[in-house]
Amino acid sequence: MTKINHTEDEKWMERALELARRGESQTHPNPMVGCVVVRGGRAVGEGFHLYDKFEHAEIVALRRAGKRARGATLYVTLEPCSHTGRTGPCTRAILDAGVKRVVAAMRDPNAAVAGRGLAKLRRAGVKVTVGVREAEAQRLNDAFAKWIHTGRPLVTLKVAMTLDGKIADTAGRGKKQSATWITSLESRAEVQRMRHASDALLTGIGTVLADDPRLTDRTGKPRRRRLVRAVLDSRLRLPLKSKLVKSARRDVLVFTTASIRSARARALSRAGVEIVRVQERDGRPEMRAVIEELGRRQMLSVMIEGGAQLNGAALAEGVVDKVVLFYAPKMFGGAGLAMVGERFPAPAAAELREISIRRFGPDFAVEGNLSDVYRNR
Repeated sequence: MTKINHTEDEKWMERALELARRGESQTHPNPMVGCVVVRGGRAVGEGFHLYDKFEHAEIVALRRAGKRARGATLYVTLEPCSHTGRTGPCTRAILDAGVKRVVAAMRDPNAAVAGRGLAKLRRAGVKVTVGVREAEAQRLNDAFAKWIHTGRPLVTLKVAMTLDGKIADTAGRGKKQSATWITSLESRAEVQRMRHASDALLTGIGTVLADDPRLTDRTGKPRRRRLVRAVLDSRLRLPLKSKLVKSARRDVLVFTTASIRSARARALSRAGVEIVRVQERDGRPEMRAVIEELGRRQMLSVMIEGGAQLNGAALAEGVVDKVVLFYAPKMFGGAGLAMVGERFPAPAAAELREISIRRFGPDFAVEGNLSDVYRNR
């Protein structure tokens, strides 16, 4: 009986996870997957999935390994597929290559196929190990899991605030937000990374009118599809001269409760903005309807970057899966705008799980989950 070296398994799965991350924003709507073929303690083939290049990570790694794959161990971050889609089944390629053992970080989150690939390999005599670095692999594809389970995207609420929970300085400005940055350059660089990993950004018209943002991905990294910029605008107040409209390339969506046949709507449409009418809730677009529409458009991950009213509505309607709170070492006191508007108190039972804390320059970020996308369907 072959003795399994768990330390080696951990090491090579970490390499497979590194490879999978290279596909960020380039696998949509597929999951990110990395693979390493190991023989004699050495990597003889590596690969990761890119949607536009069709081949799955296992196929790329096996091709690079060639004849050296026979008798080798294959490490992969997601269960190999056993069905034919755009490509043939990876399990068939693994068996044909003569791989002796397969180590998968996690099962396929798609209930229709979960476990089938692993079962097929076992029936053919391949030794199979599942669950090595499972938590990391699941986090890598939590957006895919949420969408494949529910048809809705994973929603992340991102907020930058002071230590006393204020998102803007209103001193001497009434309720008008200040355009002054709260967090550091390091935190803002991390937000750009988060944008790059997202399919869509969602903000409110109040934030657009106050700050005139572009809401673009400025990392310069490749992405398969343009970042969708969505605005909740119940009365179609989005200015035609705003940076969003001026930069629109069929990648700006406005969710409204107003008529989409008005002169204003037609003007925005001519400027490259798509107007989507959704049902109303308390005089504003209903958040759940907005999120479901984004899911229908194959948006797997949505990041909310808004103000107090949008934050409150998203939390009150229960559409938020993950929260990332950036704290700057500042205090605004009574002259600041709170994270959540008074109209939308956060549910008393809301509790973050799987919390992590990271430093970004002088700031720190608290990240946690409000839902478990692998259990809550």
